[in-house]
Amino acid sequence: MKFQYAVVYERTPNNYCAYAPDLPGCVSTGDSWGEIQENIREAIAFHIEGLMMDDDPVPKPRMSVGDAMVFHSGILAESDIAVPEMETTVGLVEVDIEVRHAILEGTA
Repeated sequence: MKFQYAVVYERTPNNYCAYAPDLPGCVSTGDSWGEIQENIREAIAFHIEGLMMDDDPVPKPRMSVGDAMVFHSGILAESDIAVPEMETTVGLVEVDIEVRHAILEGTA
């Protein structure tokens, strides 16, 4: 089964980081642009596989790229800490997961 999630990427002074807002807790870092793209794809697959193994619902991809940017901007605006200067990019990541059984959020 293919899943396609919006991902927020940030380039910090020291590395890259990424997270999928539709998958709370699914984050990754990397030393380069190529590495972060590979790492977040693996993190999403691992996250979904873990949810399925635990018989937890898999959140359906809901956010568009635009929604993810608005979400990210809101998180930064709510933060009480100084946010370092970062380059932010949003994109879609597709993963193909072998599904033996899965509960998609909102279908159970």
